[in-house]
Amino acid sequence: MMTKRTYKNVTWIDIETPTQDDVRAIVAEYGVHPVVAEELRLPTVKSKVDAYDTHVYLVLHFPSKRDGSGGLSEIDFIIGKEFLITVRYDGDNPLHKFSRMLDVNSVLKHNKLVGEHAGYLFFYMMREMYRALHDELYFVKDALTDIERDIFNGKEKEMVREVSEVSRELLSFRHAIARHGDVLSSFTEAAESLFSKEFAKHMTFIEDEHAKIDRTVSILSETLSELRETNNSLLETKQNAIMMTFTAITIISSFVTIVASWFLIEDPHRPFKGMRYEFWLIGLVMLLLAAVLAGIMKWRRWL
Repeated sequence: MMTKRTYKNVTWIDIETPTQDDVRAIVAEYGVHPVVAEELRLPTVKSKVDAYDTHVYLVLHFPSKRDGSGGLSEIDFIIGKEFLITVRYDGDNPLHKFSRMLDVNSVLKHNKLVGEHAGYLFFYMMREMYRALHDELYFVKDALTDIERDIFNGKEKEMVREVSEVSRELLSFRHAIARHGDVLSSFTEAAESLFSKEFAKHMTFIEDEHAKIDRTVSILSETLSELRETNNSLLETKQNAIMMTFTAITIISSFVTIVASWFLIEDPHRPFKGMRYEFWLIGLVMLLLAAVLAGIMKWRRWL
């Protein structure tokens, strides 16, 4: 599906799951290089940037929560002086918020820079997408705060899955933005000749935004690692305490069983033999033995 929006002299073409007809149309209308046209047919594994005479081709991946996406959502950008083509290959639409902003935000829509050339449209697009990633990371930070609280409230077992879920989300972020820095740096160099040095200065802001996200992901990953170790330690301590309790109970029951077996031996000198309350006396002895052993284990902090 192809959608076109025009802002002054700049046209934004957004294509979802491109068909051969879509690719042929943009090649004929905007002079997209045949190599780029060929690459648009299928998703690209790695982020990359290729510069041509009239346009620059970028491939960037972003975190995705969509099932079957592998945690990544790809967007291909073809940036010329008067056109910006975005190509997506799945149901995710990270650009939806930006398109809505252009439709309703008169400040951005009538910004002189947006209509000057497509580079500035790409600049504002990336700025909003990185802001959205920052917002997602704030949610991750809140999730880590909740996990920390629950860990120290005795919910270590429940937190194992929660920690794994957050870890998967951070891993998706790390994989998605791993090569953004190199790609944006290469694009800034190419954009200086395609557009202007002034625009290249604007792109350093986007590179800084990426660096902030990268640092935030690293900090949250380190925090998550510490919480995982703390949770595992508390869980292991609790499991050890349970195992120690079971061991103590086993020792007590073994001693009591030995004493009970001893009283079963037929011997004329057996204690309490033939006495009126023989059964209750033997039971009292076994109970006292269990109580003494339990007291010793409690004193030794085995129980």
